[in-house]
Amino acid sequence: MNPSRMAPAALPPLPGPSPACPDPTHFVTTALHQFAESLGNAIDAKDPHTSMHSDEVAEVARALALAMDLTPSQAAVIHVAGHLHDIGKIGVPDSVLKKQGPLTTAEWRAVRNHPEAGAAILAPVTALSRLGVVDMVLHHHERWDGKGYPHGLKGAAIPLGARIISVADTLSAMLQDRPYRAALDLDRARREIDRCAGTQFDPAVVAAFRRASGKILRLVSPAECG
Repeated sequence: MNPSRMAPAALPPLPGPSPACPDPTHFVTTALHQFAESLGNAIDAKDPHTSMHSDEVAEVARALALAMDLTPSQAAVIHVAGHLHDIGKIGVPDSVLKKQGPLTTAEWRAVRNHPEAGAAILAPVTALSRLGVVDMVLHHHERWDGKGYPHGLKGAAIPLGARIISVADTLSAMLQDRPYRAALDLDRARREIDRCAGTQFDPAVVAAFRRASGKILRLVSPAECG
């Protein structure tokens, strides 16, 4: 028989629910979370100043969601979006992300494009679109007062998950050294979140941050808060 005409070998069966995880929905959600965590780690690896940033944002966002009385399933979706919020930075040159001085107009434009770039990367994944993750990534730099980007959405027009991630993202960023400034201490970061309620942040999310601040600050800085 001509080897070139032989039938292709059968592919191994795809993994599926196991006795330990019999729910197909839970299996898919778990797989999405692991994939999102892996991608988030890849983005963080581009810049030593943002090590573990995506993990911190995901954990804080989930804690905030639960403090706002969202269901565990809703909090899990926001957690996935937290891991993926900066995926669009994969297209930003390292020289821009690591730049010590002020950004040029073109460089700032490249950084500001990362929410749209991230949404475009994730949009083909149907599950992420249906769960709202793509919209959360797209709008996590919008502001409550309408002065954010990319679309200048205001107030409740911003997806709730994006409003939650905005607070988590800012908190994590403030507590990390960046090329352009040293890390803030916990008290100053907490005061800054409070100060920006009603302008940058949804007041309801900031209120949830106050209620759960002890737990949240342990998530981002266990050594200092323990």
